[in-house]
Amino acid sequence: MQEVDPKQTKRAEAFALWINAPMPMLTLFKTLDVTNLIKAGRKRGWKFNMLMCWCVGKAASQTEEFYLLPVGKKLMQYDRLAVNTVVALKNGGISTCDIPFSEDLQRFQEDYLRLTSQVRENGTPYDLEGYMVIGTSALTAYDLDGAVNIYAGIYNNPFLVWSKYRQRIFQTTLPISFQFHHAQMDGAEAAGFLEKLQEEIRMIKA
Repeated sequence: MQEVDPKQTKRAEAFALWINAPMPMLTLFKTLDVTNLIKAGRKRGWKFNMLMCWCVGKAASQTEEFYLLPVGKKLMQYDRLAVNTVVALKNGGISTCDIPFSEDLQRFQEDYLRLTSQVRENGTPYDLEGYMVIGTSALTAYDLDGAVNIYAGIYNNPFLVWSKYRQRIFQTTLPISFQFHHAQMDGAEAAGFLEKLQEEIRMIKA
């Protein structure tokens, strides 16, 4: 992670426009076809949430804007990505866990299972330093159309929320919301990321 001069990046104009905005976050909504993830998960014994997190990381790794993030009033550049997931604790509370993204799905799954189990047991968040972290929250007990997250001014990271998937006869769909800082990316890049996310879901081998 290193600080970069916004004027020397493609985000120069957007950074100048939005870094001091009182509400610089945008939220896009999309319904994904996750039929392939359901099939792959059942066949291979993979957790649906793990697969979603990996696909998020895979799509983000192909989107250059994810490697830049406004932190305070600075623009930081990263060379590594991680996906954060919310973990239900044994005592009934929740905590969070950063999973380092790996192109290798098997390695990502191993890290996901190991690290989330560690957080679940000790109740302590697992945070990675030096990674651009993509937040996720899976409200799988509920049937929601989407969510707009709060903005406190201290957490500019991109964030995805999904809830219960919807099963039909021949297709399973999942509504998601994607929140991002306007200084990091514009609507076109964000929409392109969501298209890549759908492509990665379709490419998972069942």
